[in-house]
Amino acid sequence: MVEPLRTIGEHGIIGDLETAALVARDATIDYLCWPSLDSPTVFAALLDAENGGAFTLSPALDEPTRLQLYVPDTNVLLTRWMAEDGSAEVRDLMPLPDARVHPDRAARCLIRRVTVTRGCVRFAMRCAPRFDYAREIPSATSADRGIRFAGAGLTLRLFASVPLAVGDGAATAEFTLRAGDSAWFVLGEEALECPDEAAVVADIAATSAAWQAWTRKSTYDGRWREMMTRSALALKLLTSARHGSIAAAATFSLPEATGAGRNWDYRATWIRDASFTVYAFLRLGYVDEAEHFNRWAARRVMAADPAHPIRIMYAIDGSEAADELELAHLAGYAGSRPVRIGNAAHAQTQLDIFGELLDSVYLSNKYGHAISHEGWQHVRGIVDHVIAHWQEPDAGIWEMRGEPRHFLHSRVMCWVALDRAIRLAHQRSLPAPLVAWAEARDAIVEDVWTNFRHPDHGYFVQERGGRELDAALLMMPLVRFVSSTDPVWLKTLDAIGTELRDDGLVYRYCNADGLEGGEGAFTTCTFWYAECLARAGRIDEAQLILAKGIAYANPLGLFSEEVDRRGLALGNFPQALTHLAFVSAAYFIDRRLDPTYRPNWQP
Repeated sequence: MVEPLRTIGEHGIIGDLETAALVARDATIDYLCWPSLDSPTVFAALLDAENGGAFTLSPALDEPTRLQLYVPDTNVLLTRWMAEDGSAEVRDLMPLPDARVHPDRAARCLIRRVTVTRGCVRFAMRCAPRFDYAREIPSATSADRGIRFAGAGLTLRLFASVPLAVGDGAATAEFTLRAGDSAWFVLGEEALECPDEAAVVADIAATSAAWQAWTRKSTYDGRWREMMTRSALALKLLTSARHGSIAAAATFSLPEATGAGRNWDYRATWIRDASFTVYAFLRLGYVDEAEHFNRWAARRVMAADPAHPIRIMYAIDGSEAADELELAHLAGYAGSRPVRIGNAAHAQTQLDIFGELLDSVYLSNKYGHAISHEGWQHVRGIVDHVIAHWQEPDAGIWEMRGEPRHFLHSRVMCWVALDRAIRLAHQRSLPAPLVAWAEARDAIVEDVWTNFRHPDHGYFVQERGGRELDAALLMMPLVRFVSSTDPVWLKTLDAIGTELRDDGLVYRYCNADGLEGGEGAFTTCTFWYAECLARAGRIDEAQLILAKGIAYANPLGLFSEEVDRRGLALGNFPQALTHLAFVSAAYFIDRRLDPTYRPNWQP
């Protein structure tokens, strides 16, 4: 294993609801895709420190302490340096679409504004983009009072309030600021014009205000407000303002185990993850985001082949997800090769997605607008598909790359698809063959209770006729398939706690999955486990597991996909599924800890 220059957890995220950048604790922007979240990278030093490209800003301070924080209730990030001989901070952001206050500066951009807060500090700046996943070093030339980077069909412009030099595909600057002085850098698309100080300050103020206005829409007023707000803001950054789709994470190929090959691209919209995100948005009062995603999903269903009502994942714009490709020229995070873009799992069969999708449709109809006649016809088509295929094997929620198997989680979510469609039909008096639907739903129940139990211990197991456990079983009481206090379920919960838990760490499963190498604990599962404990009445245990789970966030409150045995971040980052699992667990535990607490939204 190669020690990474900057670890996964030492990052914050900024974005403009079209793409996002990671900013390391030393103020280096070492990850950015442009122009969209699933476009090729402009900076990818996180995946190859030498060749990936980065935007660095370094103060000449003696052994400074480095701190990061967000401007409260925003996605505007502050990185601070504090030393005996001086202190400074840089404010990083991307202006939001509705917060670009100057019409002549409507072009998208990234803003960095550095300010000295004490002493006199000399800085060095280097902006070295490497286009097309670092496969091309762009030309860098002086033009229009800035620097023009061009190559791979892309042009970016860099402007600054200090003199810029150019050479070797990079722009550089050295400058000195005294206490109270500021300097700014603006990197953006080709149409960007050189701003002035007033324009930069105005964009920063307008974007901060826009984020704070969005945050105020939250209806949550429980005890974990700060973490809830950060989770909501992280989920919002993964949501496309243009399309309504929701990415699973901002990154690709960050490893599930350093030095190993479990490196996947999560810059796509998984129907499963996005549907869960709708649940989180609704719980926090963000109905518009939930309805925007459901409109996006409805368009995917309407355009689908009736034989395959919906795919498991899509590109951000709704097109087919990209095929998997290895980038052999990139060294990989901590030497973790291969670096992959695209995801071969998009061709898999995962039967659980129909349950997650129809659950989100059901909830959006309950708390948002009523489903249209055409929309209901498509729901009926999905139900017909589920009835025809629920008894078949699939790749499951964890996207196993071996032979398809009969997974319990997939069975349960097929039950959810039927159950939610039946509920929706009753609530909206919609036409449907309810007797046939109910018979199929009940057949799934019978199948689960008969064929998915441990032959000796009686608790639920990962697959039909198997003996192994799976943390995805924790979803069973959360989707109301089984009572959270049913004796068989409680035995299952105890078995998961014994076999898959290492203190506050919860692993997805322990059996072979057809892939080489191990993986870390899955942070989502920690919060599923905490919520299941709370629903079972074990509130003290639940609260402790929740607290341990929160501790796996980085200092900014952002969760990675997994953590290693030391609690250090692994996998793609930030991970939507973990943030929304936290929202669900904390929301429910709020209700159990305070009998007088009355949330503004009930599932």
